[in-house]
Amino acid sequence: MFWLLLIPFFIYLVLFVTAALYLRNPAVWTYNPLLQPVSVSIIVPCKNEESSLPSLLADLSLQNYPEDSFEIIVVDDHSSDNTLIVAEEFSGIRNLKVISNAGNGKKHAIRTGVQSSSSELIITTDADCRVGKVWVGTIASFYAACRPALIIGPVKLKERKGVLFVFQHIEWLGLQGITAGYALAGRPVMCNGANLAFTRKTFMENCEDLNYTIPSGDDIFLLHSVKSKQGSNILWLNSREADVATEPAYSIQELLKQRARWISKAGSYRDAFTIFLSAVVFITVSLLGLMLVAALLNIKFLPFFLAGFTIKSFADALLIRTTANLYKQKSFLRWLFPLQLLYPLYLAAVLIRLIPGLFSRGKL
Repeated sequence: MFWLLLIPFFIYLVLFVTAALYLRNPAVWTYNPLLQPVSVSIIVPCKNEESSLPSLLADLSLQNYPEDSFEIIVVDDHSSDNTLIVAEEFSGIRNLKVISNAGNGKKHAIRTGVQSSSSELIITTDADCRVGKVWVGTIASFYAACRPALIIGPVKLKERKGVLFVFQHIEWLGLQGITAGYALAGRPVMCNGANLAFTRKTFMENCEDLNYTIPSGDDIFLLHSVKSKQGSNILWLNSREADVATEPAYSIQELLKQRARWISKAGSYRDAFTIFLSAVVFITVSLLGLMLVAALLNIKFLPFFLAGFTIKSFADALLIRTTANLYKQKSFLRWLFPLQLLYPLYLAAVLIRLIPGLFSRGKL
């Protein structure tokens, strides 16, 4: 009877192996300057980013893309520091527009930016990110060639030292693997607003579905809304030239807060496959933790724990190694097995962090 508890682990295995298989040899896109340039608006929503914003703007000022074909729109979300002044006083970008959020929060900031844009293609990123010189050109040329409604771009963590970074890096590779793998399979479930592109028309047709009462999820809710429309073309952009580097969390508290914010929007998902995938991951991780506790209390449960641990570890290792190869990054697989034991505790800590917010919003 207890062996039935391994069923979620086998489903988990199938889901992760499927994603890994789609990541084995995807087509690689490189910047093609010969394609006719399309007009591009880069939306940068920001709040209290006076220290980070100048680096991103410096990167954008060096883009190898026709200057008259793109604009940069910085949308200040009522910052209490000098973000607005820093943006307005930045020199070196002729086509820079700095505006204030017409509403409150990141979703309204993006909407304000899109409404102020004048381009066919919209690209969003975050103020604390870094991009390469052909970032805009790579995304724009991919759009010019394929004409998707929405482009999911690759995001990586900036390299840092320490166990906390290693933990985040392993988790991030898994998340990016699921993101890329299922997008390539034609069943996208996740994306990241730090590197997301879509047509202005696509956004305006789907912006009412962003769930503005929930602070996060501007990217996921847009993806799911677009996905729900029959015939929508959503593509993953496999290109190192299109990489965006984002900051990892610098403390455990910051990490737990960020992950709790991510999970908080899951209850509002309407995409059936995303809900199914999230449920399988949650159940599998939770069962692994319960099996470990049971094995410590009674040795007869040890075989069940070892079986579950082996199945999950194999699935994770395969996906993480495949994603690391795709991104040309270290996989840190030697850390995977000890961190597997900590992951249920990590999930529990995130949920504990999340519960007060659920009560305050009447979810519980």
